[in-house]
Amino acid sequence: MAVRHERSAAQKELDALRLNKAIAKAVAGMQPPEDLTVTGWAEAHRRLSAESAAEPGPWRTERTPYLRGPMDAFTDPKVNHIVVWAASQVGKSEFMNNAIGYIIDQDPGSILFIQPTTIDAKDYSKLRIAPMIRDCPTLKKKVAATKSRDSGNTILQKTFPGGILTMCGSTEAHALCSKPIRYVFGDERDRWAVSAGNEGDPWDLAMARQTTFYNAKAVEVSTPTIKGASAIAAAYATGTMERWKSKCPHCGEYHEIQWKDIRYEYEEKVVGESKAFLVGEIFYICPGCGCISTEFVMKRQPAKWVADNPDAYLTGCRSFKLNAFVSQWATWESIIQKFLKAQGNSKKLQVVYNTCFGELWEDRGDIEDEDSLLARREEYPAELPDGVLVLTCGVDTQDDRLEFEVVGHGHFGETWGIKKGIIMGRPDDEKVWAALDDVLDHTYRFEDGLGLHISMTFIDEGGHFTQEVRMQCRNRISKKVFCIKGMPGRDRPFTGPPKQQKIVVHQTAVGTCWQYQLGVDSGKQIIMDNIRVKTPGAKYCHFPRRDDYGPGYFAGLLSEHLVYDAEKKQPWIWKKIPGHERNEVLDCRNYALAAFKSLPVDLDAVDMRLKALRGKRTTGAVATAPRPQTTQPAPPRQQGSALNKYYDSW
Repeated sequence: MAVRHERSAAQKELDALRLNKAIAKAVAGMQPPEDLTVTGWAEAHRRLSAESAAEPGPWRTERTPYLRGPMDAFTDPKVNHIVVWAASQVGKSEFMNNAIGYIIDQDPGSILFIQPTTIDAKDYSKLRIAPMIRDCPTLKKKVAATKSRDSGNTILQKTFPGGILTMCGSTEAHALCSKPIRYVFGDERDRWAVSAGNEGDPWDLAMARQTTFYNAKAVEVSTPTIKGASAIAAAYATGTMERWKSKCPHCGEYHEIQWKDIRYEYEEKVVGESKAFLVGEIFYICPGCGCISTEFVMKRQPAKWVADNPDAYLTGCRSFKLNAFVSQWATWESIIQKFLKAQGNSKKLQVVYNTCFGELWEDRGDIEDEDSLLARREEYPAELPDGVLVLTCGVDTQDDRLEFEVVGHGHFGETWGIKKGIIMGRPDDEKVWAALDDVLDHTYRFEDGLGLHISMTFIDEGGHFTQEVRMQCRNRISKKVFCIKGMPGRDRPFTGPPKQQKIVVHQTAVGTCWQYQLGVDSGKQIIMDNIRVKTPGAKYCHFPRRDDYGPGYFAGLLSEHLVYDAEKKQPWIWKKIPGHERNEVLDCRNYALAAFKSLPVDLDAVDMRLKALRGKRTTGAVATAPRPQTTQPAPPRQQGSALNKYYDSW
């Protein structure tokens, strides 16, 4: 009996062990969290992975002290909504990773992590979440291995005791509105879809899933984008609106380090056809006392979060704003280099404002008005000012006329308006095209008598005379005259290879011609960027002081601007400015610019040939002679000059 009793006791102990093992995972999910903040958890358990960290190894909050505020806010029971408006390279993603790691290890619950697209979600899972789980022992124990038979660990779904992490894109309505969720993380909010299918705003759908949780947490993180269309800016305004401010070593006041308070010296050098910048001394000017400090000093000064709207804490929302000037990985020189290289290109400049300055980009309409451009016109010494190396022509087709502009192009995108005109008559009238030939065949001359011909012409085939335009372009292929079709959309490339199109007369194909399809929105952006340049040189636009470049010309050139329409799939669209209904001038300039972009031309070689010809003229040599149609007198031709012959046909 004793033996039987001992066996019975042993069996009971074995059964108890089996039971404990069976319910261990469930019990683990019920354990109360340790008395740790997210910061404390990260310093104790988080290891940065080599795939995503510049400094892999144990987490050190001292490297990013500004993240302590958002991380500690996550474990504050009075805070249910955290907003982080941040530039790149400040560690905002690591804040979210630490919060997710804390949830899995300490306070489990259902997590919904939303990225702009499903592809983004998969990439983030592979490059950030999976390495974090692998390299943090406490997380590795709780999340099943990817290659195990446990299907709870997939790319977009990770299960752990007491919870599940689901990742998706902002367009997936079914994932945003189907199950209760305690924790919601929204990354890169400004890049989200406007609507999740036909279901409405993705963030509102996600918030609706938290209704049943008294202890729900929502986190929004993003680099800012466009003023008036930024979700992160709107969310930031609902919170405490805290800025990371550094102490001035001179006056002791705390100020946010901003771009407007940075001063620097630099030298500009031309390398080939590109510009290089050598940045010298860089200083920070305190907006309070005006004293100067260096980057080294300011990055080591005491700093703290200062709220502009502290009362929002009572509503449970803390919001934080950061720029890259406080980052340990982005030097001020690197930011200045990006800014200098982006000059004259609004798309690149927007990236600098958003990702470095941490500021919203505003298309402020700082293009000069018609009167300002009229005032900056200049006297040309001849048809062609020095600096012009290539001529192109853009032609806009209307039912009763052709409008054209001849544009000169030089190094680094510098342009000159050469001739603007209108040829009245229907595009199916041969006389109209003969008048255009006078423009295209003309030899345009410099002050010293050297001349250039138009190298390429783009003619719009849109309207009611498409087939006639195609036929006329085919007849002028030897002059490099091509028809074009404008394709709207900011994502379309400005130029591309031509395509063959049929010419149809009376429903019969009579031949083919070459057609270029242009991303006209990209071209308009380039033109407006160049108009902003106010110093002659790279990308500057020159205009002659003549009647063809009068008030009407500039009203047409400045006839459109970018506006935001949230209802559109691509919300930023070009629209005519009220009172500027005629946009033919802008179109002509756009086509002429596209023609130049499509030319396989070596500007350095052209420049050298012109200089060689000018050298010969000093000894009485002749540069070029006009074509037969030209009525303008020209110097006599020097016999036997191959270069002269080349320039006659250019």
